[in-house]
Amino acid sequence: MKDVGTDTYGEKRGIPFSLLMAAGFLALVLVVAASISFGSADMQLHTAWAAIFNFDPAKTEHQIIHNLRFPRTIADVIVGCSLAMTGAIMQGTTRNPLADSGLMGISSGAGLAMALCMAFLPDRTYAQTMLYACLGAGAATGLTYGVASLSKRGMTPQRLVLAGMSVSMLFAALSSFVAIKYNIGQALAFWTAGGTASTTWKELSIISPLFAVGVLAAIALAPSVTLLSLGDDVASGLGLPTGRIKGISTLIVLVLTGLSVLIVGPISFVGLIIPHVVRYMAGVDYRYIIPLSGLYGATFMVGADLFGRLINRPNETPVGIIFAIIGVPVFLYLSRRQKGELG
Repeated sequence: MKDVGTDTYGEKRGIPFSLLMAAGFLALVLVVAASISFGSADMQLHTAWAAIFNFDPAKTEHQIIHNLRFPRTIADVIVGCSLAMTGAIMQGTTRNPLADSGLMGISSGAGLAMALCMAFLPDRTYAQTMLYACLGAGAATGLTYGVASLSKRGMTPQRLVLAGMSVSMLFAALSSFVAIKYNIGQALAFWTAGGTASTTWKELSIISPLFAVGVLAAIALAPSVTLLSLGDDVASGLGLPTGRIKGISTLIVLVLTGLSVLIVGPISFVGLIIPHVVRYMAGVDYRYIIPLSGLYGATFMVGADLFGRLINRPNETPVGIIFAIIGVPVFLYLSRRQKGELG
């Protein structure tokens, strides 16, 4: 990858890619170290790293870090990276600056699948739950794109946003109905609030391989997403099989969103905020936007979860609330800025 100058499509970029990657990795290492060290009970940094590299089950501090904080931090990295990458892919392939898995109804679809699993499949395995979450995300995606395409003018960014928000509200209402009908309201409310505190090593061992495949596929697809961001006609004229690329990108979005919702619940705005920040720093080339979004999304998620643990100790503020407080003003700002494009 080039680091300076202009990108392949003549768009001048700002900060060099290598510098952004280095800064992102440094920030991620720092917030991960802080996430492992700080919480309701503060510990010295050397104690935290000793629990990771020289685990002693007889020490309570090592047990807390090894079984609670470390898997929680890894889950934050997976969720933040996944949601930010899916947001970048969706914004590029649909040319919709407001695209986000939460705002487009995808997370709500996975959330409804989770509610149905809680109600009807109490003995399900974690792998089965993961499959159902991805299927729920797929159903919501199909419904959103179908509703947005009903007009004679076809699908536009404005219709896609409206359809996504409508589908999101519909699926959220259905989840609430299932929760009330089958008396799972407390469990569903705890999961919906958003949080990775209950993540275990066993769950991470199931999720991590699919996460790795999804991330690698997203990075490999990045040059094609850049072409799609120029418009379907331009991409087709350059020889890109637009239908196949959109299908693959949708599959990646479904898998990564399903995994994220399974871990943390149906949180929104991560995939909206991070790609815009990265695009401002790195330019419009998705070869840079997608990997940088994953890196900075992971950093943002770990930092937000740590903030939620520290702001009201010993109680915790759900990370979904933190993202809503940050994300709603950003969404309103972007909506205003993009009014001309969406009109």
